[in-house]
Amino acid sequence: MTRSQSIIPFHGLVFSDELPKLRDVEKRLRTFLKTTREQAQRIEIAAGRMTDEDRTYPYDLVDEDDMRRIKRRAMLLLERMHSATGMYHLTEENRARLTPLRGGLPVARVATEHEADEIAAALHAEMPWMAPATEAVWHGLRASAREGLPGLRFNPLVLVGSPGIGKSHWARRVAYYLAVPTTLIDATGEPSTFALVGAQRGWSSATPGKLMQTVLRERHGGPLVIIDEVEKAGDVHSSKGTRHALTDALLPLLERMTAATWECPFFQVKCDMSCVNWVMTANSRQGLPDPLQSRCKVLDLPDLTTGPLRHFAQT
Repeated sequence: MTRSQSIIPFHGLVFSDELPKLRDVEKRLRTFLKTTREQAQRIEIAAGRMTDEDRTYPYDLVDEDDMRRIKRRAMLLLERMHSATGMYHLTEENRARLTPLRGGLPVARVATEHEADEIAAALHAEMPWMAPATEAVWHGLRASAREGLPGLRFNPLVLVGSPGIGKSHWARRVAYYLAVPTTLIDATGEPSTFALVGAQRGWSSATPGKLMQTVLRERHGGPLVIIDEVEKAGDVHSSKGTRHALTDALLPLLERMTAATWECPFFQVKCDMSCVNWVMTANSRQGLPDPLQSRCKVLDLPDLTTGPLRHFAQT
């Protein structure tokens, strides 16, 4: 399914091939110095303080000492420019891994409220027992269209219900109708904190998290993240005893304002994750941290009855 898109800057990085070459900077400084001295001579001649015979010809206006100073200044300028790229601390390999971010990233958008209505209607027709969740997405999509947002947003959701009622399947269908990539994290089967956001370089298993990997692989700034059984996520402790909890990693990403300047732990660069949407599943509210619940819309979903179950099996 296709959907209209817009481009968001996503980052404040400057890629190395967007910077001038050393020889070009030197040429620009040399030309500037030469032009400045020529102009100064013309002013002196016009004022009668210098004769035309006393002027220095253009090819002698910049000597070897000038060129040595120009080279030092050009190198210093380029060093400062490289420091301001946002990637000066990265190896060449990791700078290359960020190449998909060049020029910003596309995000899906809902152009009209009518389009939001159509998406919600299609979702409801497939899985009517998920109506509370579909309604929450519907309101978010209508607001995105009404406010003219570059992307589409709905409140982070925690779907609480018995296993097997289709919570994760519903989330994947949302991604299908929104035409956005997904990434799935099983909070019980892996260190979910690191799976989501990655680990800082220096850890033996340091790598970007699934969120950043999805953004880079799909070249898309607004994927849908699905976290299964979020209430069972355990903490991870480093060899120094530092605690790493999934909730701590999630909270900055669930708030749109802080998500817009989120820093990837592995690459240590700031990225705009404010167009990422979140669907988490849980079998019960027990174990859901209060800070997580306060930032999400938590929906208690009913068990499947015979009618919807038959409909689900047939579709």
